[in-house]
Amino acid sequence: MIRMSVRARLLAILGIALAVVPIYGAAQTERPTRSAEAAKALKSDPLHVFSESVQALSARVTKSVVQVLTSGYALSSENQKTDTAYFAPEHDIGAGAILSPDGFIVTNAHVVQGARKIRVRLQGLEKQSSPALSEPLVLMEAKLVGVDREADVAVLKIDMTDLPALQFADSNDLRQGQIVFAFGSPLGLENSVTMGVVSSTARQIDPGNPSIYIQTDAPINPGNSGGPLVDVDGHVVGINTFILSQSGGNEGLGFAIPSDVVHTVYDQIRTEGHVHRGQIGVYLRTITPELVEGLHLPVNRGVLLEDVNPGSPADKAGLKVGDIVTSVGGKPVDNLRQFALDLYSYRIGQKADIGVLRNGKGTAFSVPVIERPDDPTRFADLVSGPDNLVNRLGVVAISITGELKELLGGDLRIPGGVLVAARTPTSNLLGEGPQPGDVIHAVNGAPIQDLTELKRHLRQIKPGQPIVLQIERSGTLSYLVLESE
Repeated sequence: MIRMSVRARLLAILGIALAVVPIYGAAQTERPTRSAEAAKALKSDPLHVFSESVQALSARVTKSVVQVLTSGYALSSENQKTDTAYFAPEHDIGAGAILSPDGFIVTNAHVVQGARKIRVRLQGLEKQSSPALSEPLVLMEAKLVGVDREADVAVLKIDMTDLPALQFADSNDLRQGQIVFAFGSPLGLENSVTMGVVSSTARQIDPGNPSIYIQTDAPINPGNSGGPLVDVDGHVVGINTFILSQSGGNEGLGFAIPSDVVHTVYDQIRTEGHVHRGQIGVYLRTITPELVEGLHLPVNRGVLLEDVNPGSPADKAGLKVGDIVTSVGGKPVDNLRQFALDLYSYRIGQKADIGVLRNGKGTAFSVPVIERPDDPTRFADLVSGPDNLVNRLGVVAISITGELKELLGGDLRIPGGVLVAARTPTSNLLGEGPQPGDVIHAVNGAPIQDLTELKRHLRQIKPGQPIVLQIERSGTLSYLVLESE
């Protein structure tokens, strides 16, 4: 039995006709020589063509991928679903993609979270300041333009021009089995590329969270975060963000934020510095066989309206509890994640055409998209280090500034104060403590203008004495009474 070589088997799989080569005996001393024509013909086979195409793609994309190095302090928590956190010094390595010739870069929010210093290393580029210099760029300082923690996207800016920028592809055009390439710095090994396929175009990890991801078996490891996932044209189809692993390493379960989501967030952060999230005031559930049977629904796909907020755009437009949403903007909706992704593409003020099935009849409603109230935990991104810790109260706090007042969405009842960004487990006080988003205006009757005054007044209160905080929460003033154990 003749055993085929790996190369021969690959060529056979690709449908390449293999020439029969005579087997020379041991007495044969002259080795056959390959003619130039034969060598040229060999390099035109599909394996060589594919290999050279991947090399060309890698060389082109690599110039637009950066290594992101951060140092600072991060809010850490054993349970990410709580608002209890503590500070820890942190150094992180990730990746990023250059998206504009004038130096705008996209990466993951978790790569730069808590960073006091962000630097990037440009890979495969020579110094732009002097064409005569051939040594590669070392490190460049990067400015954080904005962060969207919910989408896990951050935008950086470096002071350079004429940079090679990547283009976005439409992630809606992705298909299962499509070849993709992941670029980044896995485990700190910069300038790395791996290849795989799209395992799923829209994977929902948490049933309670409508966020969806591209799943790929292209090897992704810690350090790939923020790097681009590109198609065979070198266009960005997603930004690598996390893996599912029992060992801590790659097990073929990598996930990327779809390019359509990244593009929307990137454009808003670049132009406005933050992200406006839209809503229409509804609560929905993906239709399941149990719902179909129990409620005698006429269809087995789509999303069911569980509730409509009174006075919301959906309520005013005529949507009702029990309606089955079948489409958004003319595109079919099969589940909750598809609804969330389709609605994500609408800007504040635009109207979304919502197709519904009611009493077996199809109809459509034009519903204005309004801005969703922001999550108070977004203020944690403004924390710069351990100086923001207020151990006595068990919180991380920030002095109110003009810029912060704008983020709070209106004038405060009392000027000045200190904003609570997060809680920590350091407090030994009894009673309801301040919550993220609260503004502390006074301590035991003494007005508070900034973080320094808050700490000074707390030091003057002896152990065992009560601490009475005047706070503002959602526009309402109230007192919190705390006692030492």
